[in-house]
Amino acid sequence: MPTPLPPQLTLSTRQRSILQSMASSRTIPYRLVLRAKIILAMDEGNNNLQIARHFHINRETVRDWRATWLSNFEKLQHSEVESDDDKPLARLIQDILTDKPRSGAPATFTPEQICQIIALACEHPTDSLRPISQWTPRELADEVIKRNIVDSISVRSVGRFLKSGGLETAQGRVLAQCQSR
Repeated sequence: MPTPLPPQLTLSTRQRSILQSMASSRTIPYRLVLRAKIILAMDEGNNNLQIARHFHINRETVRDWRATWLSNFEKLQHSEVESDDDKPLARLIQDILTDKPRSGAPATFTPEQICQIIALACEHPTDSLRPISQWTPRELADEVIKRNIVDSISVRSVGRFLKSGGLETAQGRVLAQCQSR
């Protein structure tokens, strides 16, 4: 059974010219170059599978960019009618082909928990009945869990929190600075 044909995409002369310029650019990010090439391939009548195979990418990616371009069709037409200058149209095309911000994964630790971890790092380990002279990320992670500040935390996460002050190393600098006070 043949697969349904994707919606046809037709570029204006100005759009094609801008996309060709982007596709051959060596100064814009490669992801934009590739997306420009994908849209140009769509304009040539290639289906999603043909384009995906040609560029060695996922067919879903091609389908998403086709849908994104088609959903912005009216904006593109309006921009072309609005001005004969290609700069606003080029900016719009670049915006369309740029990834939208993503929310990312929710934070694992609250700011309060991070502050408590850093505050604990500033305490002397013997105050927590630890037989060490300076905190290590492993000892600190164990103590944070023991005090029920968090249910679980990796040694690496503790190290990242201690480094987030912009210092080079966590063990030598942040911990030593806190303990010398």
